[in-house]
Amino acid sequence: MSKHEILEKNVFLLVLCMVLAVSIGGLTQIVPLFFQDVTNKPVDGMKPYTALQLEGRDIYIREGCVGCHSQMIRPFRAETERYGHYSVAGESVWDHPFLWGSKRTGPDLARVGARYSDDWHRAHLYNPRNVVPESKMPGYPWLVQHQLDGKDTAKKLQVMRLMGVPYTDADIEGASATVQGKTEMDALVAYLQVLGTAIKNKR
Repeated sequence: MSKHEILEKNVFLLVLCMVLAVSIGGLTQIVPLFFQDVTNKPVDGMKPYTALQLEGRDIYIREGCVGCHSQMIRPFRAETERYGHYSVAGESVWDHPFLWGSKRTGPDLARVGARYSDDWHRAHLYNPRNVVPESKMPGYPWLVQHQLDGKDTAKKLQVMRLMGVPYTDADIEGASATVQGKTEMDALVAYLQVLGTAIKNKR
């Protein structure tokens, strides 16, 4: 019996060899990315999220926005003409976790920052059909009623700094005061208004 026949007839050995082959192939593609500046260096001019924007990002995650909106424009003409410059890895190096998403019940939001006014976003989030009659998006009126207390904001910035986000001691010390009195709507709008602006400002 040849070695090839032994491999084909032994299911355990075949599965083991398949896993080994896939692992080696995957590692040769993934490992080099950890050492390339294009994947782990922020784009020029990018700034960390402010305390209010970071709170808004957490609200975005809590409300499940990533379930219907991606934040990743692929380098295809149909996408760049509709949404703008394609997404680059350097825009996401400080995002923990990444919110690229994969489903587009609603439009991609990677370049939504500064595209609409704050008032438009507030009206849209409160009741989307006020500004987009055919919208399927649910409303989020409670965001106007809930205020941020800021009790955990400084801790959030500290954790982000541990993961490489360049927050200063002053940023962390003033974080709670910055968000106090702001509503969850204020925070979410602040987050949406910064999305994609690093590339926009660079171009």
